[in-house]
Amino acid sequence: MTAPRLNRKLVLEAPSRLEDGAGGYVESWQALGTLWAQVLPRSGREAALVGVAISATSYRVVVRGAPEGDAQRPVPGQRFREGARLFHIEAVAEHDADGRYLTCFASEEAAV
Repeated sequence: MTAPRLNRKLVLEAPSRLEDGAGGYVESWQALGTLWAQVLPRSGREAALVGVAISATSYRVVVRGAPEGDAQRPVPGQRFREGARLFHIEAVAEHDADGRYLTCFASEEAAV
């Protein structure tokens, strides 16, 4: 197996809830760390959402492996940030039999 080319610097973020002082909460995102990754496009489509055209693209994001429960191991529901771009993690699988790398299946949406 050829090692992935980890040439993109992504920030791994997790959702967190903060109390708003009125009995509710505000959802925000907390940075967990920076990971080097290989980002490979998979497929794309265009859809209409409330009258606005949305471009949705799916990606395979390969990062170094980390043990279960480690803050540097991505899980579904988290996201990667690269500047203004956001990649929402939908699933995570081991990239190789030794678990040296993880493949994150992610999506990015943008208004057209």
